[in-house]
Amino acid sequence: MSKPGIFISFEGIDGAGKSTHIEALAAAFRTQGRVVTLTREPGGTPLAEKLRAMVLNDAMDALTEALLIFAARRDHLVQVIEPALARGDVVLCDRFTDATFAYQGGGRGFDLEVLSVLERWVQSGKWIQGDLMLQPDMTLWF
Repeated sequence: MSKPGIFISFEGIDGAGKSTHIEALAAAFRTQGRVVTLTREPGGTPLAEKLRAMVLNDAMDALTEALLIFAARRDHLVQVIEPALARGDVVLCDRFTDATFAYQGGGRGFDLEVLSVLERWVQSGKWIQGDLMLQPDMTLWF
C-alpha cells in the first residue's frame, strides 16, 4: 500500500527555528489547497503527551526512556500520522526517529542496534512493504 500524503519531519536542536519553519511551510501548503497536519514528537496524542511528560520529568534508565519514546511514537503513528497520510494530508512533524537516535543513542549512550530494532517494530504496520517501514519522505535539518 502506498501513502497518498506527504510526510516531512523537522530535526534540530532547541531554538534552531524548527517551529518557525514548520508554520511557514504549513502556510505555503495551505495556500496550495493542501490539508496540513501539524504534530510533534514525542507527543502528538493524549497518550503520547503523557509519555512525553514522563520522559522529560521523571528519572529513569536509558532503556525505560527508549521504550517510552517508542510507545509514544507507535500511538502517534496509529492515531495521527497514518490516518493523515491515508487521507492525503501533508504531515509536518517536529522531530521523529532521528531525534531518538540523537537523544537516546548519542546523548544517553544507548545501544543503537536496540534502537534500530525498536524502530523497525514500531514503524512497521500499514505502510510496510518488504523490509520497508514508515519514514518521512523528507527530513529538514536545523
